[in-house]
Amino acid sequence: MLTIAPGLKVYLACKPVDMRRGFDGLAADVAQVLRADPYSGAVFIFRSRRGDYLKILAWDGSGLCLFAKRLERGRFVWPPIVEGGLRLTAAQAALLVEGIDWRRTVAPAEVAAPALA
Repeated sequence: MLTIAPGLKVYLACKPVDMRRGFDGLAADVAQVLRADPYSGAVFIFRSRRGDYLKILAWDGSGLCLFAKRLERGRFVWPPIVEGGLRLTAAQAALLVEGIDWRRTVAPAEVAAPALA
């Protein structure tokens, strides 16, 4: 079981990737397709062509972690296939990984940190 901490940045690549890719190939996709730093501590989610398999790439401070999940029945709920990616909340990412339709959730607007007096 994978838990994503609230407040952690989560990016979803909308276009399918080759699921034979490993750490280095997916890190290159993060840099080129999502225009993000794979070593930033954010979580990056990639989909397969059929939509029943996903891979999650994350930097934990000492190395890259790669998680994979395949549904035995059904498919994950994905946005339309377009270039680039989406930013998800940790809650939306948890729903996605569980195979639940995360698109029906409404993420609250980001709140600015209060200024110290």
